[in-house]
Amino acid sequence: MSPLAISGGDPVLRHPLPRYKSMSEAEAQAVVGVVRSGTLSGFYGSWSDEFWGGPQVRAFEKAWSDRFKVKHTVSMNSATSGLFAAMGAVGIGPGDEVIVPPYTMSATAMAPLLYGGIPVFADIEEKTFGLDPAAVRKAITPRTRAIIAVNLFGHPARLDELLEIAKEHHLFLVEDNAQGPLAEDHGRYAGTLGHIGVFSLNYHKHIHTGEGGMCVTQDDDLALRLQLIRNHGENAVGPLETSDLTNLIGFNFRMTEIQAAIGIEQLKSIDEHVGRREKIAQGLTRGVERLAGLTPPSVREGCRHVYYVWAMRYHEEELGLKRSTFCKALGAEGFPVFEGYVRPLYLLPAFQKKVAIGNKGFPFHLAPQRDYPKGLCPVCERMHEREFIGFEPCAYDLDEKLQDLLVQAVRKVHSSLAELRALERQEGEGSKS
Repeated sequence: MSPLAISGGDPVLRHPLPRYKSMSEAEAQAVVGVVRSGTLSGFYGSWSDEFWGGPQVRAFEKAWSDRFKVKHTVSMNSATSGLFAAMGAVGIGPGDEVIVPPYTMSATAMAPLLYGGIPVFADIEEKTFGLDPAAVRKAITPRTRAIIAVNLFGHPARLDELLEIAKEHHLFLVEDNAQGPLAEDHGRYAGTLGHIGVFSLNYHKHIHTGEGGMCVTQDDDLALRLQLIRNHGENAVGPLETSDLTNLIGFNFRMTEIQAAIGIEQLKSIDEHVGRREKIAQGLTRGVERLAGLTPPSVREGCRHVYYVWAMRYHEEELGLKRSTFCKALGAEGFPVFEGYVRPLYLLPAFQKKVAIGNKGFPFHLAPQRDYPKGLCPVCERMHEREFIGFEPCAYDLDEKLQDLLVQAVRKVHSSLAELRALERQEGEGSKS
């Protein structure tokens, strides 16, 4: 191995990784067709046939339902909107508790707050980072109304166990599947097992429409409630003779015809887009799986992992080197990794200060005994502070040659631990002086 790049040697990768671009001529022509039609949105906010959206939106929803084998798909302008709508659809109200994971994008935990629900954090598993069913059981109280499970990084949470818990306690299970299109749990698509599943079409996902999201459900009533919340439902509940008006003050969460037209073309090529990321991630795993002190992503038996993030665990005690030093050395070699994913969400100011809706503590004052101290979810905190190293296969246009160079970078750094320990000591001594 040549000298480490962090010490002045040549890096393994001499150029930045190329960014991935999933748009093709098919998407361009689809957009042109919509523009020429003159109908950029087919929605109308008052009750009419246009309440359900335009031709592209309806075609995209049908194509999504067909692909993911669900009865209903309701498009949204983002997955965040989808999560908000899902909380409204299942009837979350002031003081209701919703069990959420602490290691996910913030919208997952913020969604219950929109309706006065109180997020209750349950710890994650250390191997696949999904909600730990044992922690979920401990978090259930008489106030609990729903569970949001996140299929984080593209690996399904323990959905069967969580469904069993939900059924036992008469709870709703909502799947945040923003990172897991085509992920599978024993032959079933992640995002389709819960009462509502939410997918993301944000620009850095496996397939995308720039911004956008899709909610799926097998339940007729939940589908209608999602549609009403999406599009000013207060105008439609009369004509539809809706008896339960809970949370049906609607929003504008509507997808445009241009987004839907792009989405139709992206969905046609989803196998290619997901498969490329999956193949690269599996190659990275094979390349580093025998290196002491590093644990590449785990895949639970019967599951398919689609690798929105390739998440490696770093064992500092075994390697005798700080994670930060190891990651700096990898970065110098041209492997763009990141430490930790997100800070545990209960440490955000909204939870520490208990200020969310208004400035008088709503809805937290409805459960004054509920606190969010550091140490609440020790596995999550350990992953964030010491173990987790991530790489985003979705962000880059990678082939086997680049994959092999990334593996070479890890092996080069791993073989130079003694040199890095010495460098770390020198930096420590320099800071003291």
